[in-house]
Amino acid sequence: MYTQTISETALISDYINGNERALELLINRYKNRVYSFIYNKVSNRDVTEDIFQDTFIKVILTLKKGQYREEGKFLPWVLRIAHNLIIDYFRRNNKQAKVESTENFDIFDFLADESLSTEYQMVKEQILEDVRKLIDELPEDQKEVLLMRMYKDMSFKEIAEETGVSINTALGRMRYALLNMRKLIEKHQIVLNF
Repeated sequence: MYTQTISETALISDYINGNERALELLINRYKNRVYSFIYNKVSNRDVTEDIFQDTFIKVILTLKKGQYREEGKFLPWVLRIAHNLIIDYFRRNNKQAKVESTENFDIFDFLADESLSTEYQMVKEQILEDVRKLIDELPEDQKEVLLMRMYKDMSFKEIAEETGVSINTALGRMRYALLNMRKLIEKHQIVLNF
């Protein structure tokens, strides 16, 4: 008999091996948190239901294909899927908030945050702090281009003029900045998901 004490890893393994009940137990374990997470973003029950169902369809398809690689991080992985579907919903419906170009640019301004739970807000603040620390570790030329592009919303032409380099050099520095950010995320084992 399955209970709350059975690990999510065991339930996932059982499901992959054909035990449909294991997935049902896993979904039941997290459904309220996933549903609340989605509803806090979209504030519409019908849309929440649709995104909730789409989230678990993606979960099931990924598990069935044997592509799940988030050992011990099932809930954050599910929330990341939901988060991406929420962004897709806002893009499709042109309801995404406009972000002004300021020094205080925050990627999370794209989604309404007024109803964030305390836990979610704390996670968000920690991720922002981690990202800022990673940016500080970049070589100066890459850091400069990344900040101009992401935080000041400058075009690559404007960045090239401001830094006195060609557009291709500015593009190259941005590319290397993003590649180095990925490496730093892996090196520091930072989880950037919700």
